[in-house]
Amino acid sequence: MKKIDPKNERLKLDYQDYLRHADGLDHKTIDKVMTAIRQFEISTNCKPFLHFNKEQAMAFKDWLDTARNARTGKPLSVATIGSTLRMVREFFRWVAGQKGYKSAIGRNDWVYFKQARKDARAAQASTPRPVPSVEQVQRAFEGMACATSIQKRDRALLAVLALTGARIGAVASLRLKHVDLERRHVFQDAREVNTKAAKTMNTTFFPMGDEYIAALADYITHMTQDLMFGPEDALFPKVEMVVGPNGFQVAGLSRHPFASTGPLIEIVKGAFVAVQLPAYTPHSFRHMLALHGDKLCSTREQFKAWSQNLGHTNPMTTVSSYMPVSADSQRTIILGLDDEGLGNSH
Repeated sequence: MKKIDPKNERLKLDYQDYLRHADGLDHKTIDKVMTAIRQFEISTNCKPFLHFNKEQAMAFKDWLDTARNARTGKPLSVATIGSTLRMVREFFRWVAGQKGYKSAIGRNDWVYFKQARKDARAAQASTPRPVPSVEQVQRAFEGMACATSIQKRDRALLAVLALTGARIGAVASLRLKHVDLERRHVFQDAREVNTKAAKTMNTTFFPMGDEYIAALADYITHMTQDLMFGPEDALFPKVEMVVGPNGFQVAGLSRHPFASTGPLIEIVKGAFVAVQLPAYTPHSFRHMLALHGDKLCSTREQFKAWSQNLGHTNPMTTVSSYMPVSADSQRTIILGLDDEGLGNSH
């Protein structure tokens, strides 16, 4: 297969600039778009974009149907195929308006990237996510040791997730200065914290129990007084490695954050597995808090505040994304309404 086409590469660079500066997308999203476009190029043996036509778009859909996930070796999911087609479709819609391409590319050829309706519906179908109960989170938390600096860090990590529901990307980039224990508050400053869509958020600790606050306070005291960490140091730093008699060995905590969220995710999963529970992820804490808030909040104002504390401007985002109703629950609820006599109100 031809490796690259120089004109294609220049056009992709221009599109990256467009996505970044005109659409305001971040680097991670742009990388996904470029990966999708590269897949299209592979399917055409790297033919120039100038020769794009609807036949290539239709052939690309067939190519995706037979493609395999590079990591798992499994066929691509309908959701992955759908997102790939959307990204490539938007690229060629942009290309069709560029100088030198307007007359070469059919005005509506890019619409042929559209996914089959039944597959699009299947891609949008929600799959129930495993969500821990409040009691399961507490069990995992209580099962964690807190003798060493690293153990205190890991236990405080679970505490912060339970108290704030912050996304793991944001948690990984928090610094000590972002936590105000006296006000029970975390300032997710988008200028310094990796928040979703670069949105600054003020998060007050959810009422999950004083034991979580005590663990976080003990950890921060240990960091600032015993280890002499400062406000700019990472809240959840990686370990410090030094060369010892038998090679590299752990020498405590560094002052720097992890390069990725992977190690923190594994810490959380490991805490649940250690007490014979499913390996729940950090993001499952957000689902747990949404469901818990639905039980605690008795007024719309309370639930709106709870939703905003999760970082949602609209409470419906919390409801639609984190509070699904399964088919079984749907049936139980509807039948329950009849049992309560609501069906005879007429």
